[in-house]
Amino acid sequence: MQQIYLDYNASTPLAPEVIDAMMPLLHDYYGNPSALHWAGAPVKEWLQKAREQVADLIGCLPREVIFTSGGSEANNLALKGYYFKNKSKGNHIITSKVEHPAVKNPCQFLEQIGARVTYVGVDQFGRVSVEEIERAISEDTILISIMHSNNETGTLQPIHKIENLAERHGIAFHTDASQSVGKVPVNVNELKVDMLTIAGHKLYAPKGIGALYIKDGIKLESLIHGAGHEFGLRAGTENTLLAVGLGKACEIAETHVGNSVLKELTDYFWSGLKVEFGDRVQLNGHPEERLPNTLNVSFVGKIGQDLLAAIPQLAASTGSACHAGSIELSPVLKEMAVPERVGMGAIRFSLGRYTTKDEIDQVLQWLRETID
Repeated sequence: MQQIYLDYNASTPLAPEVIDAMMPLLHDYYGNPSALHWAGAPVKEWLQKAREQVADLIGCLPREVIFTSGGSEANNLALKGYYFKNKSKGNHIITSKVEHPAVKNPCQFLEQIGARVTYVGVDQFGRVSVEEIERAISEDTILISIMHSNNETGTLQPIHKIENLAERHGIAFHTDASQSVGKVPVNVNELKVDMLTIAGHKLYAPKGIGALYIKDGIKLESLIHGAGHEFGLRAGTENTLLAVGLGKACEIAETHVGNSVLKELTDYFWSGLKVEFGDRVQLNGHPEERLPNTLNVSFVGKIGQDLLAAIPQLAASTGSACHAGSIELSPVLKEMAVPERVGMGAIRFSLGRYTTKDEIDQVLQWLRETID
C-alpha cells in the first residue's frame, strides 16, 4: 500500500546530508566540548561550526545562538527567562490567542506567579491586529511575543509592523519562527526582533534540538542552572550530536529558502481541490500571506478526522478534536470565527522537500473516492 506523508509541519524526516554530518559524532568524536584535552577540543570545534551555521541562516552572530532541546524550551527560555530577569521593569506581556501551546502555556504559568498577560485576537485570516496590540500596551509592558507563522494555517503575521511598534515603545519582541525557518526568509536583522525560536525537527534536523536567538544586550534568567554552558544560559553538557545536525540542516536550508517549487506544488494541490470539490472546499488562513507549503482546507459538511480515518495511508492532520461524538473546533479556527459546519471539516496538508506531483495526484484521487 502506498503511503504518502503530508504532515511536514508536524515533523520532517532527517535530510540525508544531516545524517552524514552527524555520523562522525557517533563514532569518533565523543569528548566533552568543555574539556581542554585532545578529546574535547575537536568536539568544541564541531559545536562552534554548528552555531555558525545556524547564525548564518538567520543573519546573527554565533554568540547570539543558544542551543536548546527544541522549540518548546526555546519559547520557555524567551518568555520565562525574560520575565524573571526584567519583572522589576514591569509585569505585562502581550501575545496572541492563536499561539502554539509552547507560548500560551508558559504565559499562563507566568500569570500564576504575578504576570499580567493580554491575548490579542485575529481576523478571519488569522492575522493579529497591530492596532489591538498597540491599544494593549501599558507602562508596565515588557514583552511582546507573536508567532512568525501559524502552524495550523500557515498564515504569516505582520512581524515588521509589530517590531516597529515594539521598538517605538521600548518593548522587547520575541517571535516563534519554528514553522518559518527554512521555508521563508527569516533574517533577524531585517525583522529586528530581540528573540527568535527555531525548532530543528521542522527543518529536516533531529527531534530534541532547537535554538533561541537572543540579541546582544537582551538579558535572560537561565532556566537550567549548573556549570554555565551556552554562555551561562543553559547549563548541561551540550548535545553536540544533535547541534551538528541542526547546523547542517540550517546550511542546507539556505539553498531551499525562496525556491518556488514547493509553493508551485502547493498551489497545484489547491487548484486540484477546487476543480474536484468547488465550493465544497474552503481555504482557511490568508490566501497569499502564508507559508509556501501549508494548505489548511475545510471540506464543508464533512468531519476532517473521519476523512483521514478513511484514508489511513495518508499522513495529514486536523486541529479539531472529537469527544463522545461531538466535534470541538481547533482553537485557531475558532478564533478566526470559522463556522462550525466549515471548521469541523478542516484538514491541514503540509508539503515538504520530498513531496512529488504524483503524490499530490494520488491524494486528490483518494479524496475524490472518499468524499464522492
